[in-house]
Amino acid sequence: MPILGLAPDLYPTKPAHFDIERVIRPNILALHPYRCARDDYSEGILLDANENALGHSIPLASAATLEPELQPTLSLDLHRYPSPTHDPIKQRLADLRGVPGPEYVFLGVGSDEVLDLLIRVCVAPGTEKILITPPTYGMYSVCAQVNDVGVVKVPLELGADAGEGGERGRFSLKVHEVKKAVSADPSIKLIFLCSPGNPTGTLIPLSSLRQILEYEDFKGIVVVDEAYIDFADEEASAVSLLKEYANLCVTQTLSKSFGLAAIRLGIAFAHPALVQILMNTKAPYNISTPTASLALSALSDSAIGLMKDKVATLASGRSYLLHELAKLRPLGLGSAIGGNSANFVVVPVLEKDGSGKPDNERAHKIYKTLAESEGVVVRYRGSEPGCAGCLRITIGSEEENKVVLQKFEELLKTL
Repeated sequence: MPILGLAPDLYPTKPAHFDIERVIRPNILALHPYRCARDDYSEGILLDANENALGHSIPLASAATLEPELQPTLSLDLHRYPSPTHDPIKQRLADLRGVPGPEYVFLGVGSDEVLDLLIRVCVAPGTEKILITPPTYGMYSVCAQVNDVGVVKVPLELGADAGEGGERGRFSLKVHEVKKAVSADPSIKLIFLCSPGNPTGTLIPLSSLRQILEYEDFKGIVVVDEAYIDFADEEASAVSLLKEYANLCVTQTLSKSFGLAAIRLGIAFAHPALVQILMNTKAPYNISTPTASLALSALSDSAIGLMKDKVATLASGRSYLLHELAKLRPLGLGSAIGGNSANFVVVPVLEKDGSGKPDNERAHKIYKTLAESEGVVVRYRGSEPGCAGCLRITIGSEEENKVVLQKFEELLKTL
């Protein structure tokens, strides 16, 4: 069954074992997408969408009560439905990430909408599954449960005999085990991989990804979640593989490196065939006009330059935080675990008696006391596989980093 809206010359041909029409649910392939008013015309006297022709009713005098960054949005055409495609944003993202054009880009309400939509279009409820690699981002399992699809878990390497990350170190992808899982269960339609990982901060080498993408027993799609990719090496992104592999989808976001978590803009970079399926299935006006306006500004050359400067500053803060946290080892704070390719670090709190064993109870006490008595909020990750006793600390401003170090030292002495 053809993909509605996809030009015949855009059908995927690589890798040879991948047939996108066998991955997409038949009811989605047969779907005639909702055609909204702005799909047809967006200029002239617009009396086709039952909008309020008189405009919004927020008094201009009220602008002063809004947050400064929101005040300019009142001058936008808020009474009009936004573009259903936002091609200028897609073009800037394509240029930024080096993909051939906007037909390789899909926009969602945060990465979470993209992740959920991928499950909805590919995985049949009640009979098919996704594969995840704990410890990993929790929303993969949540989206699966909401959509009534199964979850197969292949844990990352949890031992540290080969160091941290890479192809065999702690929190590396166990490629052989993933292959075994998909060979044993052909109902697995999507593999979700997080790189850099959350909570691991570890990159998955492109060589490992290639092994999964080229594995002929797996007929589905590999989804690589790159929310933190700008904090890693420039060559680390799986986007560079898109021209070779139509069975790859790379998700990113403006929430982390761009500092725009509040506007909720997520991105999928994928073969045009998959992008067309997502476009056919999404809600008609999923990206709001204020979000689009801010995103377009954030993707200007000057804004991207500033983003990179801030990423460099946060990377320096990460190095500082790791160096100073190491000084707290005599108080029962272990060495940071995982990789250093994100905007956070993960450290285990150890038993106070000097045994060197991770202590979930002590870690949780420090976490709760920091938040409820000291005004410093970090994240408890002790329940995640391979993360016993661990707290995840986001890299803050210079002053915030100093405060969290001070509070950690005080509490490690008393708890």
